[in-house]
Amino acid sequence: MTIAPDDARQGASHIYRAMRDVVRSMDDTDTCPGKFEITKKGIVHDMMAPIGPHELTTLHLRKRLEKVMPEEIVAHTGEPDVEDESEGIMRRPDVMVIALADMEVPGSFDPHTLIAAIEVVSRSNPDNDWVGKTRDYPLIGVPAYAVFDPRTGTGAVFTEIHPTPDGPRYATRKDFVYGEDVTIADWTIPTDGLPRYRDERAQDPEA
Repeated sequence: MTIAPDDARQGASHIYRAMRDVVRSMDDTDTCPGKFEITKKGIVHDMMAPIGPHELTTLHLRKRLEKVMPEEIVAHTGEPDVEDESEGIMRRPDVMVIALADMEVPGSFDPHTLIAAIEVVSRSNPDNDWVGKTRDYPLIGVPAYAVFDPRTGTGAVFTEIHPTPDGPRYATRKDFVYGEDVTIADWTIPTDGLPRYRDERAQDPEA
């Protein structure tokens, strides 16, 4: 096992904090719509429309989950970020399944307190959800990750983090199509009626 020297770790941490400052400064302006996140590969900008199938899917998922979960567990949609500075990762899931008690923190959420992260695939940058987050979420200890893709009406749930030569990865992937029931952590919800993106050849992009 290779252990980075202290100065290398401090340098990486300094670079991460600089990127975090940039991201948070961009979040405070209206000049760049969408959301900025910090990944193992650097800063990613996800252009999202404020309304439409993406946000409607997020709303449906939140309401369906909270119908079946106990009151002390919520499907949170919003800030703060989920952050692991030691890994240099700051993400903002579309939906975070988390205990109310674990939300009582002064800053970013500890990813190890999340029960699940849920993402609705962005039309503008689908690889961010299907590739980048399937890499980053197990690295920071999120035990379950669900992906809903309005482009195709399909999705997948990733679970069971295990070690690999490239670092922690999800061992299990369960695919589903819209219309089937899907289990996220301990709760099963329907996926019927979730919105789809319009024809991707259209000139008006959706998130």
